[in-house]
Amino acid sequence: MIGGVDDPEAHPASSGVWPLAVLIVSACVLGLAPILVRLTETGPAAAGFWRFAFALPLLAMLCLRRGGEGVGAPDRWMALAGVFLALDLAFWHYGIALTSVVNATVLCNLTPVVVTLFGWIVLKEPPRRLFLLALVLALGGAFGMAAGSDPAQVSQPALGDLFSLSVAVWYAGYFLAVKAARQAAGALRITLWASLIGAPLMLLAALAMRETLLPATLSGWAACAGMGLVHVVGQGGVAWALGRLPTSTTAVTILIQPIVAGALGWFVFGESLTPIQAAGAVIVLIGVALAQRANLRPRAVDDRSRLGRADR
Repeated sequence: MIGGVDDPEAHPASSGVWPLAVLIVSACVLGLAPILVRLTETGPAAAGFWRFAFALPLLAMLCLRRGGEGVGAPDRWMALAGVFLALDLAFWHYGIALTSVVNATVLCNLTPVVVTLFGWIVLKEPPRRLFLLALVLALGGAFGMAAGSDPAQVSQPALGDLFSLSVAVWYAGYFLAVKAARQAAGALRITLWASLIGAPLMLLAALAMRETLLPATLSGWAACAGMGLVHVVGQGGVAWALGRLPTSTTAVTILIQPIVAGALGWFVFGESLTPIQAAGAVIVLIGVALAQRANLRPRAVDDRSRLGRADR
């Protein structure tokens, strides 16, 4: 899925090769996440707990390094981000267990559509006409993916698709909470506290669902540790690149993630796409890219708003 949120004012946006390379690698790393979830030999929520558990020492070390901002104390927005992140991973991991890897990964990337709908309905910020076209494409593609799934390859495709689709809502809540928290803290510190708050919630969910908590083999433990690395490297890399690249470039490049996940799902688990499912996936990705583009503001507007904040 799309990773952390960085402050675009901290670093001027550029089209440098290095930030783009970091973004591409980070998106590919995030594409490993659904594969590792399947390989953990634990329940879906338990896999989320181990993802947090292995990521926390690395996140703490990065926050406490020389020149880092430290750990500090969480505010209400960090706590809310942790709750939404736990819901995000719990529903996504169950979606991965019940439907195909590509469906689970593509459907959860509808977050930009959900965020803009929230602004339209709740904040009374009408979107551009391009967004309405993006909305129709994204929802139509999602329906095609759900209808085109091969039931022989997965256990409960309809329920898994529904769980994966709900992740777009939970991640939208996480995104908005992180955006609010970024007014007073850096991306690493927010990710640390969101993970620390989300870990016990994932453990409670695993216990409530009576899941298998411990991997049975060394390879299962390796998959759990791998998820921790994916959480730090993938999310951190995207957060770093977001502050150094134009939003339009980031929006399109990050869609490499479901492509990588789908290819690995075919290679590792033999999950082939039906023609309708493949067409739906392409339409969803086009819709998400258009939704991101519709949300872009002219650079002059951004510059004026920054000057206004500086004056205050």
